[in-house]
Amino acid sequence: MSTQELVFSKDCSDCPIRHRAVCSRCEPDELLRLEEIKYYRSYEAGQTLVWSGDRMDFVASVVSGVAKLTQTMEDGRTQMVGLLLPSDFVGRPGRDRASYDVTAVTPVLMCCFRRKPFEDLMERTPHIATRLLEMTLDELDAAREWMLLLGRKTAREKIASLLAIMARREASERPARARGRVAFELPLTREAMADYLGLTLETVSRQVSSLKSEGVIELEGKRGIMVPDFARLLEETGDDTDGGHLI
Repeated sequence: MSTQELVFSKDCSDCPIRHRAVCSRCEPDELLRLEEIKYYRSYEAGQTLVWSGDRMDFVASVVSGVAKLTQTMEDGRTQMVGLLLPSDFVGRPGRDRASYDVTAVTPVLMCCFRRKPFEDLMERTPHIATRLLEMTLDELDAAREWMLLLGRKTAREKIASLLAIMARREASERPARARGRVAFELPLTREAMADYLGLTLETVSRQVSSLKSEGVIELEGKRGIMVPDFARLLEETGDDTDGGHLI
C-alpha cells in the first residue's frame, strides 16, 4: 500500500457523511465503540489506496473525494469498473483480500476501522449490520444499472447518466438547494470518463459540447457543471420516470 498521511482526531458530530455512512443509524454508545477502532487516512490524487490482492486490515468509508475501482487483465489492460464517492464503503467484512485496485482520482480522506474489531462489532450492533446490508443492496442495484448503461445506452445517454449520478449525489447532500437546479464539480477528466464509459475521448467531448449547446448543462470553469433543470437531464439518460429503460 502506498504511503499516506494518518489523521488521528476528528469528531463524528462534524462528519460530512454522518447521515448516510455505515454509522448513520448508530446510537451514541455505538458511536463511542466505533471511535475506539477508527482512524483516518488521506491520499493524494493518483495515489493507490489498495492494490488488488492486497491483504486489507481495515474497512473504511470515503469521507471526501473520489476514488476509482479498476481491474487489470492478464495482458496488462485495465478497466475502470466503479467509482467510490463520499459515504461509499471500502472493503468487505469477512474478506481479507482486496478484489480491485483502488486509486484516488482526487484528494481522498477515508474514515478507517480495523477490520477484525469492526467485524466483531457488527455481530453485536444490528444498526451497523443493517445499514451495511442496505448499502450493499444499493451497490448491487447500481451495478445492474451500469450493466444497462454500458450494454444498451447510446453515447449521449451514457454521458447524461454519469452526470445525473453526480448531480443526484450532490442534491442528496444539499437537498435544500436542489429544486431542479444542481451544481457540482466533475471529479473525472474527460479521458477518465471515456475509459469508464467505454467511449473515445472525442465522443465524450462531442457529447458534452452537445449537451451544453442545447442548454441541458452549463460548464463553469475547468470542472464545474451546472444542471439548470435536473428533470431535463434525466430525460437524456434514456430512463423513464419509474427508473426503467425507454424503448
